[in-house]
Amino acid sequence: MNASSPPPAVELTGITKRFPGVVANHDIHIAVRKGTVHAIVGENGAGKSTLMKTLYGMHKPDEGTIAVDGETVVFSGPSDAIARGIGMVHQHFMLADNLTVLENVTLGAEKLHGIGGAARAKIKEISDAYGLGVRPDAMVEDLGVADRQRVEILKVLYRGARTLILDEPTAVLVPQEVDALFDNLRGLKAEGLTVIFISHKLGEVLSVADEITVIRRGTTVASVTPDQVTRKQLAELMVGSELPTPETRESTVTAVPMLEVRNLTLVEGGEAAPMAHTGGGAAPSAVGPAPAVGSAGDEHVATGRRLLDDVTFTIHKGEVLGIAGVEGNGQTELIDAVIGMRKPDSGVVLLDGTDVSSWPVRKRRESGLGYIPEDRHRHGILLESPLWENRILGHVTERPNSKGFRLDIKAARADTERIVEEYDVRTPGIDVTAASLSGGNQQKLIVGREMSHHPKLLIAAHPTRGVDVGAQAQIWDQIREARREGMAVLLISADLDELIGLSDTLRVIFSGKLVAYADPATITPEELGSAMTGAASGDLDASDSDSAAGEEDGR
Repeated sequence: MNASSPPPAVELTGITKRFPGVVANHDIHIAVRKGTVHAIVGENGAGKSTLMKTLYGMHKPDEGTIAVDGETVVFSGPSDAIARGIGMVHQHFMLADNLTVLENVTLGAEKLHGIGGAARAKIKEISDAYGLGVRPDAMVEDLGVADRQRVEILKVLYRGARTLILDEPTAVLVPQEVDALFDNLRGLKAEGLTVIFISHKLGEVLSVADEITVIRRGTTVASVTPDQVTRKQLAELMVGSELPTPETRESTVTAVPMLEVRNLTLVEGGEAAPMAHTGGGAAPSAVGPAPAVGSAGDEHVATGRRLLDDVTFTIHKGEVLGIAGVEGNGQTELIDAVIGMRKPDSGVVLLDGTDVSSWPVRKRRESGLGYIPEDRHRHGILLESPLWENRILGHVTERPNSKGFRLDIKAARADTERIVEEYDVRTPGIDVTAASLSGGNQQKLIVGREMSHHPKLLIAAHPTRGVDVGAQAQIWDQIREARREGMAVLLISADLDELIGLSDTLRVIFSGKLVAYADPATITPEELGSAMTGAASGDLDASDSDSAAGEEDGR
């Protein structure tokens, strides 16, 4: 850097951070120029999140220095970092579910604009300026993952951040939303703000970043610009191997139904609207006209908005059914209804030919239902419990976790060791807490736990969210192998390449209704993304509409 150049917005020099049994960061060197988007990439457990938490003041480095605008600083907590204009949007959000968006944004920042009208006006101003679409009075517990992320971004901007740290910001977004986010980032950059962008999606990194730092095994191994590397070269710098592909070539679909969902309807705050078709017989068209009010066979009277609207589909043994949709269009409610966490207002769920509609979650799990949740911290693991206890979670009554009416701790610990080895969960041991693992390693533990029980049906919600390219390949291989052995999969993902590559059948959910279907062999991510926003419906494979319609009738 010459004498006339401004100092970096942030400069990390020789950063080392140790935890018991683990050196998370070792001699890290990064300089982030002002007014740029600087990407940091690396495999799971490489130390990216630890490094950013150090920069954000969540813990102090054991060695090395941090400089902001050319001045060496020592942060004793996030408030110090915020005071110096650094804000962080974490991969796992830091929001209180029982508070409104306004209350979450102003919490701890009451002195800026109060907690009333001025704060509401400021939130609206920021939301409108960056196209975030945030509703100040919405309850956070009612928001989907994508909306929560937007609240987190707004919370950082509200506090006046000039350097934004975004940890996996596109993990929950469809292509159109990613494009909008990147437009926002470019707008922030144009106004002189600096963005540190952590991601596993190398194509996105190459499209939005001005500079890229690669971290491997806790230390910096390369600093490049997008015009210097390809996706393949960047992947090799990260993990020493080529990018995996989710493509599944051979078909393993059988004629034996494993999951049958018939006319599933779930209404917000009340009972279902009148239904002309109540189950049994042929399924109604996913895009046909709504049943007339007052028709014969009415079940209930409507008292709220339909979260699920007459959803009908079948997944056969050996089949992966992919559900595409923008976050908040009924995917979470569909999962909850199938696994038993929410009781639908009408409709039937059959697992392997048995009506399980009235069964509790545990009975469905014991009958062969596996579950990879969309939010691993809320529904997948206990952060403050050791890994071996998390291995038991959700399978308390099943072997090897139990023997009769007693937990078999020895067997559970031994099986946890096996999962750690087979799924490459990077940890110093099985007695450390789940909170001490990186997000990707937490996900590998969950996948290993669920696949170890050889489920008949696997509900996989964003199974590779937040994992690196090497772990992606391993999870995809596990799903493919289980599919070959007859497992049925309900796959919900924001990664359209993953949906298209792994699925045998694709359906699109919009406003709680299955509105379109497509052949994964012919659909493009752009076409699928268009249908997800409601711009297209019915058969998305126009060149083969007759055969696709015939398949739909058969489903």
